[in-house]
Amino acid sequence: MNAPAVLRLLSASTFCAGTRMATLRSALVCTAAVLLCFAPVSAQVEELDSDFKDLIKDELWLVEFYAPWCEYCLTFEPIWYEVGAELKSLGSPVNVGKIDGSVHKSVVSEFGIHGYPTIKLFKAGVPFNYNGPRTKDDIVEFVNRVSGPAVRTLPSQQLFQHVMSRNDILFVYIGKASPLKENYMKMASEMIVHISFFAASEDILPKAVVLHEIPSVVVFKDGTFFTYNETQDGELSAWVNRERFLSFIKLDKFTLYSMGDTGKLVAMAVEDDKNPTKEGIQYKAMLEKVATEHKKIYSKDFQFGHMNENGYLNGFIMGELELPHIVVLNLSNDGYYLPNKTLKSTDDLLEFLNGVLNGSNQLLGGNGFIQRLQRFVYDAKTTVTVLSMF
Repeated sequence: MNAPAVLRLLSASTFCAGTRMATLRSALVCTAAVLLCFAPVSAQVEELDSDFKDLIKDELWLVEFYAPWCEYCLTFEPIWYEVGAELKSLGSPVNVGKIDGSVHKSVVSEFGIHGYPTIKLFKAGVPFNYNGPRTKDDIVEFVNRVSGPAVRTLPSQQLFQHVMSRNDILFVYIGKASPLKENYMKMASEMIVHISFFAASEDILPKAVVLHEIPSVVVFKDGTFFTYNETQDGELSAWVNRERFLSFIKLDKFTLYSMGDTGKLVAMAVEDDKNPTKEGIQYKAMLEKVATEHKKIYSKDFQFGHMNENGYLNGFIMGELELPHIVVLNLSNDGYYLPNKTLKSTDDLLEFLNGVLNGSNQLLGGNGFIQRLQRFVYDAKTTVTVLSMF
């Protein structure tokens, strides 16, 4: 066990002793108790070295790339052990390990590791990156989805209804073998990191679902369903990328990161959830109305949502965003748009969105040389400010 881990255990044992000046005996007793609880969980995670490249050829491996000096890695460590224990208890065939990137630098270079912790699932030697929230449940859900078949068959109406009840968004191929199915299978194998994919025959669909053409690819979401049309929607993978989110969702830095390759602008209402205001509630209602009632017009260009704090956005715009606010982000170039007047109605919001699309509303920020230099200075100042608090 490394030194930081021992220090954390000693800190926990000191807390257990119940006083600031705990005796050595009390500390040792509590440390032993923590170790007894910790050992069975940590035993499910294997410390790997560069030889693990031989293991991933024939086995499923979930691997965390970490560094001992990475503070977040230390914070994340208990969650990683919980992931290992959970997968073991579920009887998962996925092995869980961790590898020290500061020691095995050739591995870091080979797999393109640019930050810690980085999580990858290896399936038949192919790495699948995990970029979601660092929680046990989210990571286990990712593992269960990616480690299985890219497309799962729904053989009965009962199973179809069960899967529908457990998924806010459901992509289903309907029909028999066809070129469309081949395309669907190929796309699913690449996009399984984002969402699950299913296949079924027409007779398992609810009676309310009437398809005008078989085979078809259908997405069920927002209380209805939409059918892929190659002529109107373009490439299947691009359509799935655009449709893999609900029309109006709660946003955080992880969902924004995963939206980076959708090609959509992100229109959001930003509000302080601890101090909600009438104006902020109105902004959310306006955006949700546009997302649902004007879907056919705007869904191809915009993803709509709301965010409950402005910390991430302050870093994005390199300033302080006044709350509540409506902002549109262009994740492809780090640009953003702000309304040039107070948005008091849905018509005002539509005017703002149309201005973004037709170019009459000015793009702010960006990733040009000057903007990158400004971002470097802003990040440096923010780091100094944070460090001065300790």
